[in-house]
Amino acid sequence: MKKRIVLLADSHPALLEGIRGLLGALFDSVIMVSDEESLMEALTRLDPDLVVVDQSLRVAHGSNVITLLKKYDSELRIIALSSYPEPVFMKQCMSSGASGYVLKRSAAKDLVKAVKEVLRGGAFVTSDVGTS
Repeated sequence: MKKRIVLLADSHPALLEGIRGLLGALFDSVIMVSDEESLMEALTRLDPDLVVVDQSLRVAHGSNVITLLKKYDSELRIIALSSYPEPVFMKQCMSSGASGYVLKRSAAKDLVKAVKEVLRGGAFVTSDVGTS
């Protein structure tokens, strides 16, 4: 039986630790990375069930991180974490291939729900997108 793996990518270690705490019970392994190089290395080595990624993670060539991940694996399930509540950012992430969009400020209440929905094949957007 395949182990369930989630890959977390964000440049803020404290946020990664908090998310790890939220998702630890749902996965056999919670792997944390903080940059593009580590993200791509872990992605190819681990074949995760899900990637939870900061939508503003810096990547080479000006591409957005979700586009980069989808180019690597078009079937990859991705939840974008964001600090931006404006709908334009959510729409960009979802049109790039994310299945979920969770505001960092809402992660404690929404991330587990988002993960469960995305793993079922659905989509999830934090309810407070569009609010300041």
